[in-house]
Amino acid sequence: MQHLKRIVGAWLLIIMAESVSGAFRRLVLAPRVGELAAHQLGVAVGCGIIFVVAWFFSGRVVSVSWRRDLLAGLVWVALTVVFEVGLGLSMGFSAGRILSDYDLPKGGLMGLGLLFMLFAPLMAARLRGTLRHEGDNFDKR
Repeated sequence: MQHLKRIVGAWLLIIMAESVSGAFRRLVLAPRVGELAAHQLGVAVGCGIIFVVAWFFSGRVVSVSWRRDLLAGLVWVALTVVFEVGLGLSMGFSAGRILSDYDLPKGGLMGLGLLFMLFAPLMAARLRGTLRHEGDNFDKR
């Protein structure tokens, strides 16, 4: 249970940073480059944010094993989808408008961003060297 609280805490940092990034994208970037390009750049920036948080928490909060890292990514994806859909609906967007962010042939890259989010904890742990195997004794570090 404690592990799940830490995973959710890391996600809250991600979503707060993503919200600031989204406000900047909407208020500053979109008027200059257009809505679609701003969304696409936003996904790239979002992946950077996600990776930085995953990197920071790797070995401290998120990374315990590859299964838990994958679980962390899955929880992050589920919470993000619920958050995005809820936010979109509360802002009066139609379901079609919300789903358009996931339509890859039409330039919607959100699905790719979520795929990145799913594997970010695992990638960060692997790159930091904090990825452990299931049978490791964690107290020997």
